[in-house]
Amino acid sequence: MNIQEYPLVSDWLRPDGDHLVIRSGKVELGQRITTALMRIVAEELTLPLAALRIEPVRTGVTPDEGVTSGSNSVVDSGGTLRLAAATLRARAMALAAERLAEGVADNAPDLRIADGRITDPASGRHVNLLKILADCGDALPVDPDAPPLPLADRAPAPSAPPLGLEEIVRGAYAFVQDLERPGMLHARVIRPPRRNGRLEAIDAEARAAMAERGLEIVQDGSFLAVAGPAEWDVIRGATRLARGCSWTPGADLDEGDYQDLLLNNPRTSVPVVDGMPQDAPVPPPFEAPDFEATFTRPYQLHGAMGPSAALAEWGKDGRLDLVTHSQGIYPLRQTIAESLGLEENAITISHAPGPGCYGHNGADDAAFEAVLIARALPGRPVLLKWTREDEHGWEPVAPAMVVRMAARLEGDRIAAYSAEAYSDTHRGRPRPGPDRAGPRRLLANTYREAPEEPFVATPNMTRHAGLHRNLDPIYKVGEKRMVKNLVHDLPLRSSAMRCLGAAVNTFAHEAFLDELAEAAGQDPLEFRRAHLEDPHALAVLDRLAEALADSPPAEGAARGIAYAQYKNRMTRVAAAVDLRVTEAAEPVLERILLVADAGRIVDPEGLREQLEGGALQGASWALVEELHWDRDGVIDRDWDSYPVLRFPQVPRMETLLIDRPDAPSVGAGEASPGPVIGAIANALYGATGMRMRRMPFTADRLMSMALAE
Repeated sequence: MNIQEYPLVSDWLRPDGDHLVIRSGKVELGQRITTALMRIVAEELTLPLAALRIEPVRTGVTPDEGVTSGSNSVVDSGGTLRLAAATLRARAMALAAERLAEGVADNAPDLRIADGRITDPASGRHVNLLKILADCGDALPVDPDAPPLPLADRAPAPSAPPLGLEEIVRGAYAFVQDLERPGMLHARVIRPPRRNGRLEAIDAEARAAMAERGLEIVQDGSFLAVAGPAEWDVIRGATRLARGCSWTPGADLDEGDYQDLLLNNPRTSVPVVDGMPQDAPVPPPFEAPDFEATFTRPYQLHGAMGPSAALAEWGKDGRLDLVTHSQGIYPLRQTIAESLGLEENAITISHAPGPGCYGHNGADDAAFEAVLIARALPGRPVLLKWTREDEHGWEPVAPAMVVRMAARLEGDRIAAYSAEAYSDTHRGRPRPGPDRAGPRRLLANTYREAPEEPFVATPNMTRHAGLHRNLDPIYKVGEKRMVKNLVHDLPLRSSAMRCLGAAVNTFAHEAFLDELAEAAGQDPLEFRRAHLEDPHALAVLDRLAEALADSPPAEGAARGIAYAQYKNRMTRVAAAVDLRVTEAAEPVLERILLVADAGRIVDPEGLREQLEGGALQGASWALVEELHWDRDGVIDRDWDSYPVLRFPQVPRMETLLIDRPDAPSVGAGEASPGPVIGAIANALYGATGMRMRRMPFTADRLMSMALAE
């Protein structure tokens, strides 16, 4: 919560005529966070949703809540807004008591709040809540101990479609790519043919061709772009200019199998205890464990349906206005200021919806490139759109990972358990920090006339973060050994993808646990129950078992289950997957069943959408997605070479929610991919008798394993 930096109710909630305006620093990425936040305020103040508006997220106007990430929005922004609303309600009740007490003998009416009104039941007199909120003042501090509206008085906000859905359906919604401004220029960036290439020269004929077309060339070292008033002319001009450029070859990227690179490159290793990395020696591996297994994920893309874009205008007064779909506009503002030697207050960044990705795609890089072009052409707005080749070839990718597991069993109990994860950094977002860490993370800064040194990651030492997220198991086991290995000198620039390390670590835990259950002669679900003490976890598994009891897999299909709690403290999810394998060795998903406990449910429809969307993304990672590269850079530049799960592959889905109204709400946006991947792997074992430990689980990989056996 950000009450220290933004201590007033008016920082978060502001009456405005017939509406109460909500201010949040969390941005909408299609995850329905605006809907959830409105429902929180509506419930706490008993206001209809129509009486609420969300302030567009903008630096200097809305609170600085960092990056919209980590499934923290309902917890952080929602928690603060609930306190602000509860504080405002208490103040409004006090003011209403004064007004409704006039002419009442005992001068102490017993007030009720409901339906946007504060009423004295004895007299029937009431006041309009919105009108009295306007009299609460701008200097009212948020009470950190403000009690929520009692359960008995709560009336959950009615179901409502997410904001903007009607406009999206009608084709009237304005994404950042759709923005238009008077006098606006379009722009495209020319990339080197090789990842490490540097611009040597542009031939005179190419320059002349740009002038003839009325196009501007923007160059800063090896950063090169074309801008002009007509988008199609700019696209053709960029293609022509690219043919007239010569580049240095640059150093080759390391090629080879990502698993070999992860296990053999230099690394920084630290132990992890109860989810927290320790500045201590790494404990030695177990001697002669009973069971060992290695699980891997390749490099993967965010797979945003639209390429990144941004609109920038460099005013002739030196001020910069930027519109972007970045998930962290305040950190981006700080990084741009540091990159260009500006004062932060000279930069205004507004968020606009764009291609959502649940991670760090090309949004921040495109924003900074738009700024560089606008700086060279002051006084005119510049809309820069990346191409599909730009997005696939140049965005920060999800790090490849290796997780090595080892265990000893004593009867049907896990007596010793080791998990050791290897990965590049998961935090490449542009954030300010020592040694110009922010500017070094922006792509264009590495190509400018005075290029930044490459960003060198250090281990993230916070709880359940980065590559060690969910590395520490949720299960009760005997001796534990958890180690994170931050691997250096890897070929591709990596950063945050939905779940960070949790997706792969959970996959490893859940697939390995099935192997241990089989070795112990135990049912997989009962084996998990035996290693859990949390009653809420047991309730989730029991609900899964109940839902599965009367619905066996269809003939020819197999079933796998898995369980996880995101960050070991957020949403609990149990997953069951039914699948079959065709004669051509193609895995076909038949059904995904999820049972989830997210504490107090704020937005049931939104929660289901998050869980089911995460399940489908996890299935896509598990079954089809793998990024390839060579010495020049990324090879997979389109949807044919980098496929994602297609509509015909979507299975029947069912999500069961366990509501706990007296519990805190916890984040759910990243809770389901990991257990779904684990359940898919376990179902594949049931269908084929083969343990799939290397993602993606493709037909070719299944065939190769079958032939090897």
